[in-house]
Amino acid sequence: MRGVGLRVHSMATSNHSMLNVCVAGHGMTGAWHSNALKSAGCRLHTLVGRRPEATAEFAARYGYQKWTTDLEEALNDDAVDAVILANPSELHASTALASLERGKPTLVEIPLAMSLSDAERVVDAARERNLPLGVVHPSRMEPEFAALRERVSEGLEHVRQICGRFYIYRLENVGASGYQRSWTDNLLWHHINHLVDFGLWMLDEPVRAIDSFMPPPDPTTGVPMEVVFSAQTERDQMLVCTGSYYGRERVFEKFVVTDRESYRLDSFGDLLTLGSGARRPAPWEENNRRVTLDFVNAVRDGRQPAITGESLLPTMRALQTAQNQWDAIHGAQSLPGRPIGV
Repeated sequence: MRGVGLRVHSMATSNHSMLNVCVAGHGMTGAWHSNALKSAGCRLHTLVGRRPEATAEFAARYGYQKWTTDLEEALNDDAVDAVILANPSELHASTALASLERGKPTLVEIPLAMSLSDAERVVDAARERNLPLGVVHPSRMEPEFAALRERVSEGLEHVRQICGRFYIYRLENVGASGYQRSWTDNLLWHHINHLVDFGLWMLDEPVRAIDSFMPPPDPTTGVPMEVVFSAQTERDQMLVCTGSYYGRERVFEKFVVTDRESYRLDSFGDLLTLGSGARRPAPWEENNRRVTLDFVNAVRDGRQPAITGESLLPTMRALQTAQNQWDAIHGAQSLPGRPIGV
């Protein structure tokens, strides 16, 4: 998105009474954020993309005032009140830092960064400037699990075990919207991140031990395609997360066992199953919308959003531990979507 240097193309007139938001990225989550922002009464001010034709088409379809292929140009626009980053994962930390350095409240798609050290730098930058910094972790916004987390925090229910699974078939860089990506996804830092963060957030207990396994990089994609992650808390609770990019069956589920009930959420199948029965949960897009709306309200209210960058640091530490375990076996190395030093 950087360095192309195309001029910004005007597409609408300005109305300064509304919150002007810049969105970087126009894949599936870019579309979800755009819809949520319109419902919140925000102006879709600037869209940042990689390819001029696709960016212009998306901007026209959703009603953005401007579009550009130069993120720096968008961030330097004083009219932009807030920024949402739905760009490639490997750019999240650097672009979040750039946004915060220009005084912009920033919402970052998962992952906040591709390393603990970069995540800490982003969190420190937001703290130093007293700026809202949110991260898109929709699992924390699922109503049934938010209510369970509250009961757990109040001591009304005790979690014994959490299992998470994520399986898709991804030998080509095509996202959920069918858009051909310019970047390669990372199973640990993206999709397993969802599950690890959910588990640590739900358990809300200090972690005693972490163990993980990832195979060598796949010769076709250049990245590890499978992950097994486990963590034990100091209260002898277990979190186990598994995933694969070789999965012919699409699976995205979270299974929580407590001393009172069991809860299994099939996010791809839109089904929540309890020991007492099953029901339809809120769609994943709706949970994503809740994150966006909370961020917008946080900016308007001058507060931190519900899902802060700082609250993600325990998850980033756990993922870094897993990455370090892989590096110790295979050697720290540049991978597609995760260059060395990230």
